[in-house]
Amino acid sequence: MCNAPFYYTEITGDFVMRVKVSHDFKDTYDSASIMVMQDMKNWAKACFEMTDFGTHAAVSVIARNGESDDANGCNIDGNIAWLQVCRCGNSFAFHYSVDGKNFYMMRFFNLPAGNTVKVGLLAQAPVGNRGSRVYSNLTFEQKTVKNIRMGE
Repeated sequence: MCNAPFYYTEITGDFVMRVKVSHDFKDTYDSASIMVMQDMKNWAKACFEMTDFGTHAAVSVIARNGESDDANGCNIDGNIAWLQVCRCGNSFAFHYSVDGKNFYMMRFFNLPAGNTVKVGLLAQAPVGNRGSRVYSNLTFEQKTVKNIRMGE
């Protein structure tokens, strides 16, 4: 995991967390992100990130037992996006939106997790000059989604 501030709460059971993010994209890998974490070896993050291709994109990283992967998703115009994580048991889904109404899947995954996990906001600037991140309209709902792949 990157060395970045992670502001979280602990949530037990199934949930949906959603937040609007924006930032100034100063350097490669700058991101405003959301994260779910069991421990330092089992975590996942959905990022609105400046990629190494120079684009703004929905990016996800999943770590299981200390081994992580990275997946660049769709490019997003502008400096604002919505990020969402849904949990149903040990299945999770990340979604993104440009308008806060229509959400699209970034990633569906399973994560070794207990009934209670840490969920929250992560701001990263691993190679650069930091910059500002704005998180707004943060919501948590304790509910089980009907179709976690669609976020319903």
